[in-house]
Amino acid sequence: MNILQINSSIFSGNGQSSALADQFVTRLRAQNPGARLTVRDLAADPVPHLDAARFGAFIAKAADRTPEQQAVVRYSDSLIDELKRADIVVLGLPMYNFGLPSTLKAYFDHVGRVGVTFKYTEKGPVGLLTGKKVYVFAARGGLYAGTPNDTQTPFIRAFLSFIGLSDIEFVYAEGLAISDASKQQGIARANAAIDALAEPELAAA
Repeated sequence: MNILQINSSIFSGNGQSSALADQFVTRLRAQNPGARLTVRDLAADPVPHLDAARFGAFIAKAADRTPEQQAVVRYSDSLIDELKRADIVVLGLPMYNFGLPSTLKAYFDHVGRVGVTFKYTEKGPVGLLTGKKVYVFAARGGLYAGTPNDTQTPFIRAFLSFIGLSDIEFVYAEGLAISDASKQQGIARANAAIDALAEPELAAA
């Protein structure tokens, strides 16, 4: 089993979403001692934000790419190779100003590449990264799940499904900034959700 853990908190491993992801990965590895873990920390090692030059490298024909463009594509390919090797993807997802961390969006911009992670067909787009399970650990200061202000869940589902990662499980830790009691309740609910999904899901994995 290959596990890819992606932490997107600006606090790296000290973020609450990272802590929940760590907790789940620890459970997963305890039940699968031979599992191999790759951790990508988008705060410690940020992915460059997409600009015209990087986008131009992605769409240029391989034979026509400059050395600089080839370096850009090799970097993108390395991120995609991590995803390809993974059987399970664990994503720590904080909410900043109702949206994703910009570093996570930059990561998505580098792994969403036509002809590599998805393709267009006469029947519509087809994702190419199939047969994987994704666990998302979403930490929020307020209470947003199931409301119009939860912009993250539909975006994550749409993007990951677009590249073939449609088997997604969300765990929410919410109300973390409302009060100490609310924070403890939110974390407790997230811990209970991890307990509930761990036994059947991890045993099956």
